[in-house]
Amino acid sequence: MFLRLFSTRRFACGVLTLVGIALTLAACAPTVPLEAPKALLWPAAPAEPRIAYLKTISRPEDIGISKGFLRRLADIVFGANDAHLVRPMAVVAVDGILYVADPGAKGVHRFDTRRGNYDLIRLQNDAPLPSPVALARGADGDVYVSDSALAKVFVIRAEAKVASPVNLRAKLGQPTGIAFDSATKRLFVVDTTAHHVNVFSSDGTLESHIGGRGTAQGQFNYPVFIWRTPQGRLYVTDSLNFRVQSFDEHGHFIAAFGRLGDGTGDLARQKGVATDSHGHIYIVDAMFHAVQIFDESGRFLLSLGALGRERGEFWLPTGIFIGDDNTIYIADSYNQRVQILRYIGEPT
Repeated sequence: MFLRLFSTRRFACGVLTLVGIALTLAACAPTVPLEAPKALLWPAAPAEPRIAYLKTISRPEDIGISKGFLRRLADIVFGANDAHLVRPMAVVAVDGILYVADPGAKGVHRFDTRRGNYDLIRLQNDAPLPSPVALARGADGDVYVSDSALAKVFVIRAEAKVASPVNLRAKLGQPTGIAFDSATKRLFVVDTTAHHVNVFSSDGTLESHIGGRGTAQGQFNYPVFIWRTPQGRLYVTDSLNFRVQSFDEHGHFIAAFGRLGDGTGDLARQKGVATDSHGHIYIVDAMFHAVQIFDESGRFLLSLGALGRERGEFWLPTGIFIGDDNTIYIADSYNQRVQILRYIGEPT
């Protein structure tokens, strides 16, 4: 008995000694500094950089939002609920709040960096948004979201926890891209299967249509996304005509550019479209896994990205939003993230 106890104690002392030696060696070992990732810029040196990579967001923690006490307590009682992007399709930034439409999560993620809060916005009684595909910045912090499966448009108020239906007095087939005119309160809704853009007044009355099916100027073949500039110009990705068309604030055709192809500046599966403060036009192309940039005349300027999972690479990207400070948000759909870039160059 004594010998067995002595052996056990000797073994324990040996283990403690080894642990102590290991800790001492670890403390004495030289620390290898972690190398910061190199700045990612487009175009590559020695050309003058115009776009800079900033960061990637997949979950609230990536944007500095940590779980509060009540959420941590709920995780203990009901099991951890890891909030993260599943299949982000569109993104909008409004006054320090990032909204991401996500059909995979059946809702809209709201990352509030001002208050450090995160919410998954759905309908009343936690009913899902089965196919939220586009977002638009509204007035007074509102955000509009289109759901192509429900064939409706909803609004998320600044302080609301749910999305509320917008009373549009017209039947929609497959609403996709949306844009809002803050001056007139008009709402532009792309109806993909109807091949036109609906223009609704502030009370939801249908004022007019832009387009109709065809290949002529001002006509569409399955349009998808839309963007409105502060000056009132509208850009529409005309999907199966493989072009982007622009219109004035009254819906009159201005210009079109683009062609089907697999070369630089060609289009294959164009999705989101946006412009920066210099008038550059950014087009997300899911087939190329890239974002192409054009000037106002449709002249190709620069391409960002390629297929992959690293910084600045994409896998079937879709939506894009550009803030007033030229920060660029890209919904990198099948990489389950939003990548954030910024235009840092001069006007071209």
